[in-house]
Amino acid sequence: MSDLPRGWEKVSVTEIVALHDSRRVPLNATQRAEMRGPIPYYGANGLVDHVNDYLFDGEYVLLAEDGGYFDDPRRGVAYEVSGKFWVNNHAHILEPLGGIQTRFVRYQLNAMNWLPYVGGSTRLKLTQGGLQQALVPVPPLAEQRRIVAKIDSLTGKSRRARDHLDHIPRLVEKYKQAILAAAFRGDLTREWREGRSLAATRSVLLGEVAEGFNYGSAAKSAKQGRVPVLRMGNIQDGKLDWADLVFTDDAAEIAKYRLKNGDVLFNRTNSPALVGKTALFTGKREAIYAGYLIKVRCKPQLLPAFLTYCLNAPNGRAYSWEVKTDGVSQSNINAKKLAAFRFDLPSVQEQEEIVRRIERALSWINRVTVDVTSARKLIDHLDNSVLAKAFRGELVPQDPADEPASALLDRIREERAAAPKAKRGRKKAA
Repeated sequence: MSDLPRGWEKVSVTEIVALHDSRRVPLNATQRAEMRGPIPYYGANGLVDHVNDYLFDGEYVLLAEDGGYFDDPRRGVAYEVSGKFWVNNHAHILEPLGGIQTRFVRYQLNAMNWLPYVGGSTRLKLTQGGLQQALVPVPPLAEQRRIVAKIDSLTGKSRRARDHLDHIPRLVEKYKQAILAAAFRGDLTREWREGRSLAATRSVLLGEVAEGFNYGSAAKSAKQGRVPVLRMGNIQDGKLDWADLVFTDDAAEIAKYRLKNGDVLFNRTNSPALVGKTALFTGKREAIYAGYLIKVRCKPQLLPAFLTYCLNAPNGRAYSWEVKTDGVSQSNINAKKLAAFRFDLPSVQEQEEIVRRIERALSWINRVTVDVTSARKLIDHLDNSVLAKAFRGELVPQDPADEPASALLDRIREERAAAPKAKRGRKKAA
């Protein structure tokens, strides 16, 4: 075909692989529990479980049938498996023919645009009919191996880059905690404090410098309504997240639990790791708060932002861990224990400076986090570009001495014609 490099052919996927779908056997969760063992049990997108028996033993490519990421090229729809394994009926089982590598087929299938070949409105499905209609470019066998080697080299660099990027969120969190720890040790403002006539820092109980300590609404919320009801899930990374909201139209509840600018919300019930997370309400929009939160209002000598950072700092988190009461799956900190939190309270002027310096540092680190997200998207884009170039014939040079793909396809057809007809059934592959 004119759009292909010299020596290439374009054929149906099913012309270069043997399809073993008839040997698939799905197992439900109860059956898998009864067959617990060391052998991988695969589904549409990878490993699902482990069992004590197998259907296949060899090297294959599994291609999602339904539930695959056909509309998200970054995630891929095909993966390689080898050795003994069991597979359910959500993945096609492909065995490359004619000496074609499984790695090549996996790259080839993940470079495809599958949307013209899948059906279904809520759950995309690639039937065997769609698979037969899908045409793939087939280079000469020798060029296939060069393509695989080049993609392996390039994606290996991408993988190492992702590994480095994966470490950054942990480093970011350590940096944030280091900043907060320094702030509430007095280190962050030590030089600033020198030479200023400020009130002395004093040790206080939270109940001495704040009031309220009220629990939120226990009334049932709705998916739609006039006023948002902030819940524990709306406190994320020390801030209020307005993305996943429930609502109320109950006038009495709104009047009783309406939040004011400067209210500090403390998560009193959550998992042991998350109980005690805190956020500041800044009056962005009208809202009330739910029962798993405690509302604290600061007196004039305590800035709400200072308290919020203090409770989220290592000393605040340590206190929450120390006083929490553990249940079966959740921990709780009541209002009395929260009011008993002891911390060092500097002057209002120094509180303002501490908050300013914390927010300046966190602003910088948050930009790093955004850059990391952008970098990961760029790497995904580069990987997809590599695959696209590979199967346009632009990634490695063509060699006129290579045996053309037509000869490879002829051999595969001859092998098919000479092979005995496989019997249908659920027999283990040799």
